[in-house]
Amino acid sequence: MPLGENDRESLRRIDIFSQTLRQIGWIEGQTIAFEKRFADGAPKRLPVLAAELAHANCDVIVTQSSESIDALRSVTSSVPIVMASVGDAVGAGYVASLARPGGNITGLTLVATDQSAKRLQLIKELLPGVIRVAVLWNVNGAGHRLQLKEMEPAAVKLGLKLQSLAIRDVNDIDAALQAAGQASAQAIVTMEDPMIQSQRNHIAEFGIRQRVPVMGEFRPMTEAGGMMSYGPSHVDMWKRAAVFVDKILNGAKPADLPVERPNKFELVVNLRSAKAIGLTVPATLLVAADEVIE
Repeated sequence: MPLGENDRESLRRIDIFSQTLRQIGWIEGQTIAFEKRFADGAPKRLPVLAAELAHANCDVIVTQSSESIDALRSVTSSVPIVMASVGDAVGAGYVASLARPGGNITGLTLVATDQSAKRLQLIKELLPGVIRVAVLWNVNGAGHRLQLKEMEPAAVKLGLKLQSLAIRDVNDIDAALQAAGQASAQAIVTMEDPMIQSQRNHIAEFGIRQRVPVMGEFRPMTEAGGMMSYGPSHVDMWKRAAVFVDKILNGAKPADLPVERPNKFELVVNLRSAKAIGLTVPATLLVAADEVIE
């Protein structure tokens, strides 16, 4: 897990993963054992953790995020790896194709680049007069580069000017947020990976202090106080990851298991945050929302 052991999202995802395996018949302590490693949102720890798992005689390794998968690929090409979620598995080169992965990696891809333009549209709906939008992203994430590439033409069509806030580690986040404030950004979009998610409370609090809405990819950012999020449910994807594990433990090869894409996307709106920064959320957004936090 790229996040911390006590992180709410780590607990939530591992819980649904374990529950699903238990329902299938894989019971921890009886028919299956887990070796858990947590990077606490620090990408630099991932290579060491990956090496530990690669040498722990595991039958399958489950993880999420491009940096975690990169770390695992560098230490094993034989142990089956299940992606609980990753931005664009094909674009990043993790699999040959969605239908036939062709190696030791399979699982679920967010295809997050397809949703970047939608998030900008939602910001425009929330703030019709918006022009300046800051984008917080991790330069070490292959999926983030793909998202930014897709965002640029979408921004032109919507009349938006994007401010790139590129970071490499958590120590860069404060400077990036300050740069957004100095440029009078009217909204902040976060491209989320475990490092950025580990700082979600800090980022959301900055947005409220500056009275600037934060648009996240996933529910945790909005739960932490962000204004909105739009994207797949990570909990649902970890549930599906358990099904991949079951198939592999029953003899299936990752190379032959088609990579899946999410079929459920959720728009979450935080009215508490809207009130805190003095925004009125349009009724159209509230009607479209899958969940409204009040």
